[in-house]
Amino acid sequence: MTSIPHERCVTDEPLVSVIIPAVNEAATLGATIAAIRSETRPFEIIVVDAQSSDETRAIATAAGARLVPCARRQRAHQLNLGARQAWGSILLFVHADTLLPANGLDRVAEEMRNPEIVGGAFRRRYASPSPLLRLTCFLAQCRNVTIGWHLGDQAMFARRALFFQLGGFRDVDQFEDLDFSRRLKRLGRIVTLTPCVTSSSRRFERGALRTTSRDLGLTIRYLFEGLPPARTNREAQQPVLS
Repeated sequence: MTSIPHERCVTDEPLVSVIIPAVNEAATLGATIAAIRSETRPFEIIVVDAQSSDETRAIATAAGARLVPCARRQRAHQLNLGARQAWGSILLFVHADTLLPANGLDRVAEEMRNPEIVGGAFRRRYASPSPLLRLTCFLAQCRNVTIGWHLGDQAMFARRALFFQLGGFRDVDQFEDLDFSRRLKRLGRIVTLTPCVTSSSRRFERGALRTTSRDLGLTIRYLFEGLPPARTNREAQQPVLS
């Protein structure tokens, strides 16, 4: 039986469950967890590892996270599995290459004291000097403010009860984050927090313009055609080229 995190036992403050999906994230996971563990607010860290072949699991365990093994390499499935294992009334979903700002958990918990707020995310910046990536972050901020849609690398959060009311993330390989954000917004007020989270720019290694153009095209297609079907588990094991 999984034990209740000690932080939950010593305070009446709401517990924030931080859920991190991981596949071969040894290069970044340690720093991500360290940024969370600097917080003083009640929290638990759950790393949902999908059969990593590097030191991801060892790093997670050594850093004090609760390790949840997952047989399927799909982020939506991993996030849902982590949510089912979580104890907290607030669920915070953090990518393994994204750093929360100082007092980030406090910012989440403070906002969630307002019963009108159902969830949200942080503003985002990339760990890169690229002017194009700075522009994309500015445009994302405009999207957040005007229509309240967030993406996964912004450290999305939601009330646990509402997360399960919505059925969690849909079983898809792309846009599970945007889809969930859009559905969550229908239930109440969404917030975008500062300071920014800092997300790795590694997925832009083949070129910021090329990757951004591809992302924009896929997003437009999603908005017009809906969510793409999930791949089979065998297909999910294969590398996806950007």
